[in-house]
Amino acid sequence: GEGRLVGVITVDDVVDVIHEEAEEDIMRLGGVQEDDFYEAVFDTTRTRFTWLFVNLGTAILASVVIALFDTAIENLVALAILMPIVASMGGNAGTQTLTVAVRALAMRELTPANALRIVGKEVLVGGINGILFALIMGGVAWAWFGEPHIGGVIAAAMIANLLAAGLAGVAIPLALDRIDIDPAVASPVLLTTVTDVVGFFAFLGLASLLLL
Repeated sequence: GEGRLVGVITVDDVVDVIHEEAEEDIMRLGGVQEDDFYEAVFDTTRTRFTWLFVNLGTAILASVVIALFDTAIENLVALAILMPIVASMGGNAGTQTLTVAVRALAMRELTPANALRIVGKEVLVGGINGILFALIMGGVAWAWFGEPHIGGVIAAAMIANLLAAGLAGVAIPLALDRIDIDPAVASPVLLTTVTDVVGFFAFLGLASLLLL
């Protein structure tokens, strides 16, 4: 209140703080903190247990979706063999987008003003990658099982899931940030749910309609 200069905050100091916050957010994507290595076993266990428990609930939801198509899986073993590929591709694509989005939020590079453009870009990237991997995996499945329809089903599911991954990877952290929930903590669990549910529903649903 005396109007005296007591210190100087340089641009470098500000940049360092921004980078530290971004690094902390990225670590939270994995449900861990920088000081986990030094914390007591109980404290670290409790922190990780919370989000693992939430993840268990969302995994059960994905299992419920699979159970809806149990007859299709029983009648066509190829579906069970190919399901992990659909889920893995969607999850990995979504995580790529999510990591970029969370970092951009932390660095104030992703704002309501440019959110729509970024979402559109990521959906387009997801769609292009979806088409490319649909062609690759569709051909692999056709050659593997000798059935073109199986290749077509997994190709369509791949496109749907990578589109969903691109959309969810940006939309989820934006929505959480809007309601003051830390996107770095909650986003990964929700993203996994979206990509698993969309991937399994698209793949098994199309298989039930076209292959049985």
